[in-house]
Amino acid sequence: MREMIEEDDRDWTENTALAAPALLGAAAGLILGEVMNSNARRGFAIGLAALGVVALVPLTVGGIVNKVNAPQTRRGARRRLEGIRRAGGNGFVENELRESGVV
Repeated sequence: MREMIEEDDRDWTENTALAAPALLGAAAGLILGEVMNSNARRGFAIGLAALGVVALVPLTVGGIVNKVNAPQTRRGARRRLEGIRRAGGNGFVENELRESGVV
């Protein structure tokens, strides 16, 4: 179940990252275009640019979190080791060793 949630989050962040350049391009087009009144055009373009930057935030945060928790970092290595230790914490190995007479 947890894997499905992570995949859905990943798809959402990738989609926002794909939308950001389009929003920023539309903002640049409105700034350079002569279609609207200059004050209205400038306000609309700034709004679109802000929306484009906000669309990039989930991807940026996700990248930073992945870098911090990567196995190459001290924190990532510690988290991975803790996960391995917790995975064996159900007592299965100890019970099997007791049943077989080793312990």
